Amino acid sequence: MDPVIIVGAGPVGLTLALALARQDVPSVLLDEGPGKDEQRLARTVVLREDTAALLERLTGSPLSEAGFRWAGWRSMRRKQVTREITFGPDGPAAPLHIAQHVLTAALRLALAEEPLVEVAVGSRLDAIEQETSGVTAHTRGPTGTWWRGSYLVGCDGPRSTVRKLQDIRFPGRTAVERHAVATLRTELPWSGEALYHRTPPWRTSVPSAGEVTARPFADDVWRLDWLLPPGKDLVTPDLLVAHIRETLAGWSGGSTPPYELLDTGVHAVHHRLARRWRSGRVFLAGDAAHLLGALGTQGLDEGLRDADNLAWKLALSWHHGPRDTLLDSYQSERRSIVAARLRAADQALPLLRGGGGLRSYVLPGAGRGQDALLTDGHLGQGAVGAPGAYADSPLMPPLAGTEAEVDTAPGAQVVDVRVTAEDGSFVRLRERLGRGALLVVLIAPGTGVWERKHWVSAGIMPRLAAAVTALPHPAELLVAESYPGAAPHTVLLVRPDGHLVTALSGVRPAALYAAAEATLGGPAGGGDETASGDGGDGGSRTGVGAGAETAARR
Repeated sequence: MDPVIIVGAGPVGLTLALALARQDVPSVLLDEGPGKDEQRLARTVVLREDTAALLERLTGSPLSEAGFRWAGWRSMRRKQVTREITFGPDGPAAPLHIAQHVLTAALRLALAEEPLVEVAVGSRLDAIEQETSGVTAHTRGPTGTWWRGSYLVGCDGPRSTVRKLQDIRFPGRTAVERHAVATLRTELPWSGEALYHRTPPWRTSVPSAGEVTARPFADDVWRLDWLLPPGKDLVTPDLLVAHIRETLAGWSGGSTPPYELLDTGVHAVHHRLARRWRSGRVFLAGDAAHLLGALGTQGLDEGLRDADNLAWKLALSWHHGPRDTLLDSYQSERRSIVAARLRAADQALPLLRGGGGLRSYVLPGAGRGQDALLTDGHLGQGAVGAPGAYADSPLMPPLAGTEAEVDTAPGAQVVDVRVTAEDGSFVRLRERLGRGALLVVLIAPGTGVWERKHWVSAGIMPRLAAAVTALPHPAELLVAESYPGAAPHTVLLVRPDGHLVTALSGVRPAALYAAAEATLGGPAGGGDETASGDGGDGGSRTGVGAGAETAARR
């Protein structure tokens, strides 16, 4: 079968290629650039716990060594500290702050060791043709090249050529926020702690909307963002230096401390959402599908979750044949999550920035003040920032009456507990994700004390092992001593991307099988996928044959 064609070699495209390779699916990565990124310390990303774990699993390297995990967070309003959070073992997981060029370099290094991924640099897409058995893409260059693939995924950014060639609309709002950005080296009073400061008390000689954020790196390096007033006024070097000097002086007691300016920029936040994320065998992911980032949220987080969600579904379809329900669920799951986040941000923006406060309007499920709500986006919490759950997914099984209560809602991300693997080793649950297999986790207190050989053939284990073997898709049986809110002998079914399918009270072979089958999109043999995806957009036949297991060119 032909490889998956991935258009765009940013973090999302690189992540998708690695995620497919980990599930034995070959891909061709069409990189319009030269194969490396410009080093810009003013272009950084903040990764939440789940997306940082995803990238560390795929690259096989601890990204904490390349980035920086914050020691804490503080919010201030004028001179008052309104919120302080300490990250670590006894508190929330620390976000990972990393320069984007460092992140992509780590992903490219991992790809260089991956034989299932072919990277084609200097390849600019200009045509896509679809047919029942595959998709063909043409790239410009010294010699035009046709690439044959099983599927094609556009990870080619806000100006996506893939999206335009598929005639998919991209409505939304432009420049909902603008920030002046400076990365510099200096000593600040809050070493290692990120800071959000609203309405700072010092008088400014330059126009500002009254918000500044400081995000630390190692070695006293900081990224500072100043929210700019609405409009398109030019941010001159003199204006930026004035921001820097006044802000550092305000934080340091009146005098500007020594600093080394490393990089500068202007960051504009847009809110847009593609009407469709699937057109037959063509998919959109990352900035090609959505743009967000207001109130401290990170668009890359959602792009990486797109890649994680789509990878296992493409892998299953590549190995076992397409299932329309499974492939369609990518759009229904991911688009609904991003749409909800955009709605929450769009509702909050005029209230938080327009002076109306929260007295006149409260977001659904939220009863917090302005400063707490503004913190949510930065820390990945609440309606604005928390990872979404796929509770309404078409892949969720119907209630069987044998469900058990746990603290994780169906469709939400599972907690990263310690488990015993089939070889007897102790690993984290997230380490077993992304391999294409379903995970079945038995909650059995005391199993961590004894070696696996003492309990693997005792009690309910043989019956559960037989039920797992009989599932319609490969699954790995894991055992955990405990799980938040779970009673002993609770059985969890987990998707390859780490979302909970169901929790069952004891060994229920029929219910487990039905839940697994629903997760795979229903019984095998489901139809021609090019007739799906909001109308398909099937494209014309090109006459290119099926090709080999790698990309066919002509």
